Amino acid sequence: MSKRYVQAGQPDGVPPLELTGERTLPDVPEENYWYRRHLAVYEWIAARVKGKSVVDLACGEGYGSDVLAGSAASVVGVDANPEAHEHAKLRYVRPSLRFERDLVENVARFDGLDAVVFLQTIEHIEAVEELLAAISSAAPLAFISTPNRLTLAPEGAEKSDNPWHLREYTIEEYRALLDSEFGSVEVFGLFHAGKLAVHEQAIRLGWDRVHKALRVTEPFYNRFTPAITAGDFRLRSGSDADLSKALDFVAICHR
Repeated sequence: MSKRYVQAGQPDGVPPLELTGERTLPDVPEENYWYRRHLAVYEWIAARVKGKSVVDLACGEGYGSDVLAGSAASVVGVDANPEAHEHAKLRYVRPSLRFERDLVENVARFDGLDAVVFLQTIEHIEAVEELLAAISSAAPLAFISTPNRLTLAPEGAEKSDNPWHLREYTIEEYRALLDSEFGSVEVFGLFHAGKLAVHEQAIRLGWDRVHKALRVTEPFYNRFTPAITAGDFRLRSGSDADLSKALDFVAICHR
């Protein structure tokens, strides 16, 4: 029987969420790498939506909407999942933040938007072009991200074995998709930095063989993974990095 991972230490009255693989969660030590990887992007976007009215589509647990609300004039976090929606509205309470339970395809119902944030979800969508057209119509600015297929899937495969992903993109495919719906698109790549960059280099030098031979795999990663922070990731532009090697692609799209 597989182990269940449930959020720990939630405030009184806030129901914890269970990790399903469909979305990432804070407060689950084993999930900390993925949470911080997502958080780094939200913090980067938050600095670029100061004073703006924002909708955060597929907001999941709500932590990202809360980060955005720290600088934006107003934020609406939108998610269709009833458990995630209930958790988010109870966990994250600010005058400038509210949560709505709805499909991302209904973005047009939110009026007066300055920006749409749509992270790590486009790979889950069937009618991608229609949704991107709706996002473009809803606001003059959008931040859209997706994982790099080449860092997830086996070489030559069309996608990874993630059951939630309908399609995954290379940098060329992603640019072409967004260019077809927006007037201006700039793509950044998310890369390891800090201790994760050191760890990446160690793996290239044979660390995987060493920790297995020394039988320290579990104790090492039980300490290392929870210690990862958002500062262990960095967004880089295509002018100073090879985006084909990025973990995730993060696009700034203008109508």
